[in-house]
Amino acid sequence: MFGLLSSKGGFTYIAALVIVVVMGIMLGAMGQSMRTVMQREREKELIFRGLQYRDAIERWTRKGPMPLKDIKDLLKDPRSAAGERLIRRLYADPMTGKDFKVLTDPNLGIYGVASTSNDEPLKTKNFPDALSNFEDKKKYSEWEFIYKRQVTAPAGSQRGQQGQQPPGQLSLPLSTPEGP
Repeated sequence: MFGLLSSKGGFTYIAALVIVVVMGIMLGAMGQSMRTVMQREREKELIFRGLQYRDAIERWTRKGPMPLKDIKDLLKDPRSAAGERLIRRLYADPMTGKDFKVLTDPNLGIYGVASTSNDEPLKTKNFPDALSNFEDKKKYSEWEFIYKRQVTAPAGSQRGQQGQQPPGQLSLPLSTPEGP
């Protein structure tokens, strides 16, 4: 009789181990899935925040010819008496939690921001037209949110008459595109 009881106890122990192993595998798969979901959300947030900076830089540029020298000036425009806000707040890079890399040019001042993360993005295709330069990028740090000033051609030039911009120069819209 004791042999029968001990065999039932052994069976229960093995069944409990199998259940623990199966649960561990399922939790591991769910954890990987949650990691992917969270990374996709951070990517969306990176696009939102980057576009906020790009749009604020565009508003700065449209208000006058003075180059933007300090990103903090977007919080309170020193050129206006009321200290107009061009951006709600200075955002952190959602991929790293640190500040965005500020892209500058000696003549133009600050013209954009970029992530500092060297991680590989999940999204590499199907970007909206305004972000088509993000296609096939291998790192988040290659996602540069840039406002390119529209260069006007001198009156009487062929480009000016056709209303075209010089190659490589475009004005991106003030929008926050949502994409797949």
